Amino acid sequence: MDGLKQEVKKLASEMSQPEFWQEPDRARSISQRAENLNKQIKAWDGIGKEVDDLIVLAQSAGSDDLALEEEIKSELSKLTQKFSQLEFLVLFSEKYDANDAIVSIHAGTGGTEAQDWAQMLLRMLLRFSEKKNLTTKIIDETKGQEAGIKSITFEVTGSWAYGNLKSEAGVHRLVRISPFDAEKMRHTSFALVEVVPILGEDQLEPINEKDLRIDVFRSGGAGGQSVNRTDSAVRITHLPSGLVVKCQNERSQLQNRKMAMKILQAKLAELQLKAKGKELAEIRGEVLQAQWGNQIRSYVLQPYKMVKDHRTDFESSDPDSVLNGELDEFVESYLKYISKAR
Repeated sequence: MDGLKQEVKKLASEMSQPEFWQEPDRARSISQRAENLNKQIKAWDGIGKEVDDLIVLAQSAGSDDLALEEEIKSELSKLTQKFSQLEFLVLFSEKYDANDAIVSIHAGTGGTEAQDWAQMLLRMLLRFSEKKNLTTKIIDETKGQEAGIKSITFEVTGSWAYGNLKSEAGVHRLVRISPFDAEKMRHTSFALVEVVPILGEDQLEPINEKDLRIDVFRSGGAGGQSVNRTDSAVRITHLPSGLVVKCQNERSQLQNRKMAMKILQAKLAELQLKAKGKELAEIRGEVLQAQWGNQIRSYVLQPYKMVKDHRTDFESSDPDSVLNGELDEFVESYLKYISKAR
């Protein structure tokens, strides 16, 4: 707590400088960090005071005061529940957990079946984000020909966005009776979810413009007035790593380029953390191959119902609720898993 309060003082001093808002993105990042810390400090200070008050009340109670004893038990139960909620926040201890996030979903091989599964995962993650009071915004989308989506990228903003969503990164496997199969056969589908933190201006590493190939093209869409009829969509290729990002949902080419660069910088930062001295192209190949070869979670709808996380071994027998965005237990078990691994 002392360390957190010192950091808040440091951030408050920085925020009070006249030139603070001259760099809006960096200023927002720092303001969000300060807000998150203040909420955490206020919550812990509050529960500490409530515990102290309850101890005083318990010490004043007589041995035959049954009504007061019941009141103390009731208050203790409420405090224990509050503590569990705050304990969850303590699990957000890694560098970028408080940051906003970029989430991408890619359908695996299997055509319509996999594309429908990608759409189901999108709904699950959007519902989860809504329950966490996080704001989502679609950045880029490629729809399937018959149903579902081939790929989609969206931005998630709000308190602990990356910390809440990083558990979902990896390959998700679905087993079900296919709604697209006239013979009602059981099918297995795969989709890849990528989650990267959006970095603040103070966290960014410079990118050499010579390492980039930037292409512009016309935004796709269903037609009508909403389709931009100019070459406003942007695709950026980072040549050393082979990373490709694109954005087409903003109103102008400049806005799309800015958003695409934000995504590229986030993905590069993640790769560099994993590279540990290796060439970026080499580590990216290793990472993608490993991800596609090893699913993190399986969702079985037939012949029985179960969702199992293969990293933590946490299971749920209610896949309908999970697919409706009830992910808290999976997120908590993953955060505890990586906390122990450290």
